[in-house]
Amino acid sequence: MKELNSQKIQNKFRSKFLKAGVKMTGPETIFFSNDTKIGKNVTIEPYVVIGPKVKIANNVIVKSFSHLESCTIENKVEIGPYARIRPNTILREGSKIGNFVEIKKSTIGKKSKVNHLSYIGDSEVGKHVNIGAGTITCNYDGVKKSKTKIKDKVFIGSNSSLVAPITIDKESTVGAGSVITKNVKKKSLALTRSPQVEIKKYKRK
Repeated sequence: MKELNSQKIQNKFRSKFLKAGVKMTGPETIFFSNDTKIGKNVTIEPYVVIGPKVKIANNVIVKSFSHLESCTIENKVEIGPYARIRPNTILREGSKIGNFVEIKKSTIGKKSKVNHLSYIGDSEVGKHVNIGAGTITCNYDGVKKSKTKIKDKVFIGSNSSLVAPITIDKESTVGAGSVITKNVKKKSLALTRSPQVEIKKYKRK
């Protein structure tokens, strides 16, 4: 790792990828590994770190302050800024991973979006899925990791917790602020929400 951190080695990697057509803003701030593979028409913004075993296909944008390791990025994917893509992750064609999103040991399907402030771990996410801000997969119970399956065209409302093991079936919707502990059937709405209480003419003590 020390060797990879040397300025000389990194400059060699940067030069190689620039010559291959990778567009880099502030290349001196971008770090590669010796096995990094990058396709055509790829843009990498400043302060990106690419760890070992990363494959990036064509027409990909990696935005600033993102960290990638042991993952596969397919065509037309957009990542970041401030995204963390952890080992055993596959981002399928046209998917979008936004700011402050962490993905671990998961597949994100074609044209699916996880745009803001979310954690997706040990999950299979289908095509055309929208995962709202603040969503987390609760994949660890303190003893073992369990899997979350989110099928095609599912909409997950913001600030939802999906408690694994769980399957959210096709074209279903999870209401914002829900804690989902049971499987959700196809084309269903699932939500858990306490009733709102309002006390009229309330005075602070």
